[in-house]
Amino acid sequence: MAGRTLLRHLLAWSLGALALVWASFVVVGFTTGLHEADELTDGHLASVAALQAALGDSRFDPARRPDPGRDVDASLKSHDYQQSLSVVVWDGQGRLLTSTGDAPLPPFDAATGFADLQLGQPAARWRSFSRWDGPERQRKITVMLSVQERDDLAWDIAEQVASPGLWLMPAIAVVLGLATRRGLKPLHDLSRDVLALDVHRPQPLPDRHPHEEFKGMVAAINTLVGRQHAALQRERQLASELAHELRTPLASLALHARTLQGPIAETDRRASLQRLEDDAMRAGEVVQQLLSLARASRTEMDEAAQPCDLAALAREVVADYAQRAHDSGHELALVEEPAGQAFMLAGHPLLLALALRNLIDNALGHTPAGTLVEVQLQAGERWLQVCDSGGPAGARTASTGPAASSVYTAGLGLGHRVVDKVAAIHDARFEQRPPPPGFASCYRLSFGPEGTPGAA
Repeated sequence: MAGRTLLRHLLAWSLGALALVWASFVVVGFTTGLHEADELTDGHLASVAALQAALGDSRFDPARRPDPGRDVDASLKSHDYQQSLSVVVWDGQGRLLTSTGDAPLPPFDAATGFADLQLGQPAARWRSFSRWDGPERQRKITVMLSVQERDDLAWDIAEQVASPGLWLMPAIAVVLGLATRRGLKPLHDLSRDVLALDVHRPQPLPDRHPHEEFKGMVAAINTLVGRQHAALQRERQLASELAHELRTPLASLALHARTLQGPIAETDRRASLQRLEDDAMRAGEVVQQLLSLARASRTEMDEAAQPCDLAALAREVVADYAQRAHDSGHELALVEEPAGQAFMLAGHPLLLALALRNLIDNALGHTPAGTLVEVQLQAGERWLQVCDSGGPAGARTASTGPAASSVYTAGLGLGHRVVDKVAAIHDARFEQRPPPPGFASCYRLSFGPEGTPGAA
């Protein structure tokens, strides 16, 4: 069974509304026809009565039952709306002067105006209009018409008024269906273009959707496809780098493990054990950064952005690292400009803390003892950066052992990937900046102005 389509949905609502309006107009037209037919016959009765009053002493043929063959010329035909009127005339004392037509003789009274009478055996309804010929009241004229005949005329007029709607509704439904189908063609074209998109080989949607309503949608789809493709490219590149970074320490671990299984000098044994430890640390740091990246992706999907104070968050992180910096012989400081001012933005506090921790980890773990590591915040210009005085990035050595330079190479690259991903989630920019005087290296996170995505 085919699913619901927008065409059917629009047609159902359009035809439903049209049918409601159509039925309302038919009912109004029908009732209007009935009302106007009643007004027409009442006016006809009044006109005949006025004409009879103006005739003076004219009398009708005493034969009250007209012979159609004698009274109607053969060359004439009765009109569809011709009505059989009956006229009765009395004098002022109620004596019958003359009458004509099929209506039974009504009782005489002085009442005038319109009335519904029950006359004959069996009783039938007659619509009547009575009047006097003038103020002297010398003659009273009553004109009568069968209510059945009047109703037949009323229904005929009402049907003539309402009948156009009976064939207009199906015609409009067909035309409306064709017009709606044609009007939805641009939407069908856009749907086919979207279905044809391939995120692995992204191509922007063709520029053949000129309607204003589609421009925002087309732009959003193109942006989404571009971001999806960029994300896939980054994931592939990251997977390749991770495989490369893990391959080297794991191969070294296996090699030195086999070396230790055979006879070996004590000096070489200690060197192999140290190398095993360094390679294990390197592999562990690569895995840790991989887990951080996965954690950042999961937090982006599961948690909604919320207002947070980056300055307060930086104070907490720096306080957590104070003991570690003291133990490794580093100086760790936090500089805020202006001091004590809140640095508000909309984001994920967990991810922002993760990014700052990675920058501090890199600075503490890959610089020698005595290095100054400074976290700097500028609330006015909306950036945060971590600077250290430990020497150029390419020449820095860690304080943990002779093999730390290889650990630094792996950890720094992946750690910065974590920070870069957090920056992308917050619509921020992560970059290496020229270090301020007295520092050798500086990495900055720049956030947009307040009121933009990523800002409170």
